[in-house]
Amino acid sequence: MATTDSTPPASCVLPPARPSVPPPPRWAVRAAHVVAWSTVPSGVWRVALVLGVPVGVMEREEFLAAFPDNSPVIAVAYVLLIGAVGEFASYLTLGLVRPWGEVVPRWIPFLGGRPVEHRLAVLAASLGALAVTVLWWVFFFGGLLTAPSPDPGISAGEAFFVASYAPLLLWGPLLAAVTWSYHRRHRVGTGE
Repeated sequence: MATTDSTPPASCVLPPARPSVPPPPRWAVRAAHVVAWSTVPSGVWRVALVLGVPVGVMEREEFLAAFPDNSPVIAVAYVLLIGAVGEFASYLTLGLVRPWGEVVPRWIPFLGGRPVEHRLAVLAASLGALAVTVLWWVFFFGGLLTAPSPDPGISAGEAFFVASYAPLLLWGPLLAAVTWSYHRRHRVGTGE
């Protein structure tokens, strides 16, 4: 009777798989989507301003005066760049509830297919949550508190401005909550 050894040679042994991480809770997925969409209204407001749509708080000419030669081209480029950066940054929150927050997508050069170091992701997301919370809460409420005293009524343009920028107040706190959920899931998954 011949015996065969079923264990593969040492050179063929794969490293141990990373412990599985539990799926994100439904509330975290919803919160991440709210964060991803929170920057859209203010971006639309800025584009409307540059295109000359009356937005009530500021006139197009007043906005263009901040750019060299009152250039609408530079203003549009600035507004599109600010919008793209904000959208990209808020979109990264989805990585905390999606598979690409666990393993870097293969199409990314040099890093594709590697596991995401969850401690670095938590650190970056925590710092981002702190930064956008301070930025938008100070900007929003600081602007409201230092503005000249308004007349008794509120114009439609002012209401549109507040409605466009108010969702940004959710960005930091919700990012912090989703980051906390991501951290807890990885602590459970890795046994830390």
